[in-house]
Amino acid sequence: MIYCVEDDSGICDLMIYALNAAGFEAKGFSDGVAFYRAFSENDPELVILDIMLPGEDGISILKKLRAEGSTVPIIMATAKGTEYDKVIGLDLGADDYLAKPFGMMELVSRVKALLRRTRPTEDRQLLIIGGIQMDTAQHIVLSDGNRIELTFKEYELLRRFMEAPGKVFTRDRLRSSVWGDEFASETRTVDVHVGTLRTKLGRCGDYIKTVRGVGYRLEAEK
Repeated sequence: MIYCVEDDSGICDLMIYALNAAGFEAKGFSDGVAFYRAFSENDPELVILDIMLPGEDGISILKKLRAEGSTVPIIMATAKGTEYDKVIGLDLGADDYLAKPFGMMELVSRVKALLRRTRPTEDRQLLIIGGIQMDTAQHIVLSDGNRIELTFKEYELLRRFMEAPGKVFTRDRLRSSVWGDEFASETRTVDVHVGTLRTKLGRCGDYIKTVRGVGYRLEAEK
């Protein structure tokens, strides 16, 4: 459930409609009194909180929630576009910020992104391709049942391969996603790390296939 605290009924109705259409449950509240009443009965997954409200303003509500220990994700929404309001909200514990007027597609996108960041992940996620096993929670990799030690870059390369078996990754794509701007003009570094990764994986290193003139893909033995 998503709580929208917004005193403009037209905007509030539109927000609720957009969130419902995106598959969320949402309720609207025009002031802090109604919001607190509902909040005390049920914890929402996320709160969209307007700063300018009748009675107690959004900043005060945010401050009170965080002082009480609430960790509910909060997006601040306000017509004020000043840097000061944004900084104050974020400093007090807001997770994101939307300046009015904002589009409903942007609202839904921000909500989805924030929930992805804040929802608890599974304690254990195991990726298995042939004889390779990767525990992404504990950063453990097994090759034919034997634990192998990988550098951070080698691990990130292997994780990308294992999350999309059969997909061809260009060298530029791998370099960009694993190294970012560290080696903006260096393509050879990808080949070097793939080579060491293959060696450490032993027999399973043959799963990493070279796609001539393009890059690499992971393909387990059939």
